[in-house]
Amino acid sequence: MRSDHHPVTLLLLLLVSWNPNGVSAVGVNWGLDSSNPLPPSKVVNELLLPNGVTRVKLPDADPGVLQSLSGSGIGVIVGIRNDMLRNLSQSKKAAASWVHDNVTRYFSDNGAGSGVRIDYIAVGDEPFLLSYGQQYQPHVINAATNIGIALKAAKLSDRIKLIIPCSSDVYQTNSSRPSKAQFRPDLNTTMVDLLSFLSNHSSPFVLNMNLFSSFQHNKNLSLDFHLFQLTSKPLTDGHSKYDNYFDLSIDSLVSSLSKAGFSGMEIMVGKVGWPTDGALNATSANAQIFMQGLFDHLKAKAGSPLRPKRPPTEIYLFTLLDENQFIITTGNFERHYGIFTFDGQAKYNMDLGQGSRPLNNVHEVNYLDQKWCVVNNNKDLSNVTASVSQACASADCSSLSPGGSCAGIGWPVNVSYAFNNYFQANGQSQEGCDFNGLGLITTVDPSVGDCRFVIGLRTSGSNSYYQRSAVLQRVVSLFAFAFLVYV
Repeated sequence: MRSDHHPVTLLLLLLVSWNPNGVSAVGVNWGLDSSNPLPPSKVVNELLLPNGVTRVKLPDADPGVLQSLSGSGIGVIVGIRNDMLRNLSQSKKAAASWVHDNVTRYFSDNGAGSGVRIDYIAVGDEPFLLSYGQQYQPHVINAATNIGIALKAAKLSDRIKLIIPCSSDVYQTNSSRPSKAQFRPDLNTTMVDLLSFLSNHSSPFVLNMNLFSSFQHNKNLSLDFHLFQLTSKPLTDGHSKYDNYFDLSIDSLVSSLSKAGFSGMEIMVGKVGWPTDGALNATSANAQIFMQGLFDHLKAKAGSPLRPKRPPTEIYLFTLLDENQFIITTGNFERHYGIFTFDGQAKYNMDLGQGSRPLNNVHEVNYLDQKWCVVNNNKDLSNVTASVSQACASADCSSLSPGGSCAGIGWPVNVSYAFNNYFQANGQSQEGCDFNGLGLITTVDPSVGDCRFVIGLRTSGSNSYYQRSAVLQRVVSLFAFAFLVYV
């Protein structure tokens, strides 16, 4: 594979440790659940490299993304989707094939030349979620074991570590006090097997944090507490005092690990961030405050009360770009965690590694034509609800949610918003603006205030995972957005 990166840029990346705030191991998640994603080469060459990002976490082994990372020197976590766990757990041959196709053919020790610096393989993504029940739980450890065997056969087991990202619902507590936390009783046997596996492979426990969801459901802890604002009232737990939810989450895991007999296990944060749309308090301003607070906290190297001066080994921000097809079972805000918009424009400024310079945006974006789809007000709109449901079943209408950037635009402008997102997601095809004759194509931008009516991107092909999850997403979206028509 040919590398498109300049030798000087690569040399600087290899010689200079990314350390914008005194933290040597911070990366970003790069998700792929978008109906018309940016070309991977643009993401690498115009977002990751110019902004000093040296680590990325991928949800799966997308060939185009891995090829774009070739020769960049960027450390990579390659994910395995949950729907692959059963097959990998039952077949060593399938695991060997996966490692060959998605790791060996790309791997390089340092990412130089035509290789990719793969540091970790993430086996599953939050497979122990309570809402999943037993769907993935029985297959995780065996899948990881078989992948480990395949890595050893490929002589990569001493170079690539295996991790299993877990959500914070793997532990529980009847209060907000970390000292009371312990792993869920239904996971007792599985968690012992998981922790033993991680310990035997010298791998960290990976915790995915959803601080915003916690804020929504825990009214006893303030917004300031979640945003690292020192004005928040500290929470006391014995001799420990907490002034932010990040440390509280870390120490809840520390307590759980200690009670399970693995008190010394290292911790990696696989996801942490703040959304900018789709709910009340999900704003770019709050996201910037959160990120600044997080980096100031990490810069202090104070660790947490139960692990003083021992912060997580690595932290991965969630996420690089907005993803308009991300599953929204937790909330509509899930599609708006991007530091950058779907077209690669920074929503707020922060230091990803570029220093005092503003974040570098994607330039010369290949947009579709300057046209939009709106509702035809001259038509009978008495049955427009069905058309909106059709649009929002596959396109993204999450900004219409209460508290979202488009929540206050009213009817029938919100109908136009739904129509346009469907129109853009379908490549501005004439059929994509039909809606039984209720749609109308216009060249006048219908955006209202902060509510942006987007124009889609020209892409050579759709995201593979989007295609696989389209049916499920339509069902989820249909129920989530049907009520928004007359808001």
